[in-house]
Amino acid sequence: MGTVDFSGVVREVCLAYVPEACVGDYVIVHVGFAISLVDEVEAWRTLDVLRAMGDALEQELSPESVLGSGPAERTAP
Repeated sequence: MGTVDFSGVVREVCLAYVPEACVGDYVIVHVGFAISLVDEVEAWRTLDVLRAMGDALEQELSPESVLGSGPAERTAP
């Protein structure tokens, strides 16, 4: 087991799939398991993609997009 910092969120993860992982290494974690080692450039690229996905989802689920910007209108068939 090891401790991983996800941009300030610290969690214990299983390192059985990456026994070569050392303090300071970057790993990809899925459901509590570190599944692969990555270099620092790839780690930051992955974080950027995940943040962009989260921003896009947040925007898609915003009250304005879910509820619309005004009262509903009925159009003729």
